Amino acid sequence: MNSLKCRFCKTPLQHTFLDLGLSPLSNSYLRAEQLQQPETFYPLHAYICDGCYLVQLPIFETPENIFSDYAYFSSYSESWLKHAMTYTGLMIERFGINSQSRVIEIASNDGYLLQYFKDRGIPVLGIEPAKNVAKAAQDKGIPTISEFFGTQTAGKLASEGKYADLLLGNNVLAHVPDLNDFVKGLKIILKPNGVITMEFPHLMRLIDGNQFDTIYHEHFSYFSLITVGKVFASHGLTLFDVDELPTHGGSLRIYARHTEDASKPIDRKITDLKNKEEVLGFAHLEHYFSFSEKVKETKRKILTFLIESRRNGKSVVGYGAPAKGNTLLNYCGIRTDFIDYTVDRSPHKQDHYLPGTHIPIYHPEKIRETRPDYLVILPWNLKEEIMEQMSYIRDWGGKFVVFIPEVAVL
Repeated sequence: MNSLKCRFCKTPLQHTFLDLGLSPLSNSYLRAEQLQQPETFYPLHAYICDGCYLVQLPIFETPENIFSDYAYFSSYSESWLKHAMTYTGLMIERFGINSQSRVIEIASNDGYLLQYFKDRGIPVLGIEPAKNVAKAAQDKGIPTISEFFGTQTAGKLASEGKYADLLLGNNVLAHVPDLNDFVKGLKIILKPNGVITMEFPHLMRLIDGNQFDTIYHEHFSYFSLITVGKVFASHGLTLFDVDELPTHGGSLRIYARHTEDASKPIDRKITDLKNKEEVLGFAHLEHYFSFSEKVKETKRKILTFLIESRRNGKSVVGYGAPAKGNTLLNYCGIRTDFIDYTVDRSPHKQDHYLPGTHIPIYHPEKIRETRPDYLVILPWNLKEEIMEQMSYIRDWGGKFVVFIPEVAVL
């Protein structure tokens, strides 16, 4: 008998959304000396709750083991830095954030965003559980505490008088194992007229764009607007606006306030998007069952492309070592028999190996040395940025390839 329960509403989980088999933790990059050691693989099996329609993964590993020493540094993506700078200007203009305000970011990474508020003379505080990443922010002069956020950390900050006028979290809500404790914590440190913004991949875009590779163990939850609204409302927070963003294949930025704060009326965009989700079937269990077959067919097409390319004597390498790439490669069983190596701009990943598949990660200059026929862009959400950086592969007839939403040679 399955004893798993929904992390939000505690309904027993009985329905599969997508089963991607067994996979290692997607950010557990290996050093050469670890290649001969056993690796732990965990079920990558996403369920849909028939009580609140939250798509979720069971927890097999503690957040401490996943996030305490983390390989992802946000500042290595130029497009993400630009996104952060634009956000800063929007918040200052719309909500009057100034030198008398406090901006608190949860999962603040290496200070990639708070640096822009700090540059404008606005007091900031970062909360980042990965100690190695938090240190990078502290070295930039961004005040950062290295803790997991929840009611305990929020209570401590509140006791020190550290409340937020703007409380934000980008791509953290999906990473939270105890969703209720996290959202309760948001309410504790939000000033009476303060604003919360959270960005996360939109489940509607995940399904529509066939983005199955964005499912990995570090992402515990996958949200529609309907479901995230229920989660926030249950803890005294009301969504009053929403932006649909192109980031990460299609994300939502939700704006929340204390339910008792009447100064911010609910924007029509909230109602319109909820209605759109309802029309598409996001409030009906059957809607979630068709995704699985679509993913299986994508796997077949990816393997067909790679088999035919290699049989025809073509060389294939990867660009990037993102978590999403590790989901895709492990699910499809792609190793160095298909992709010789991958490259990444982050020195924290170079000279390591991808988990499970053991594909080596090199500096991008390796591409010039080996002149591959095909360059598979694993972080497909950054394909324009990468194709611009790597445009020189066309000098020898090299071509770019993406696998999501469909196999495409660019």
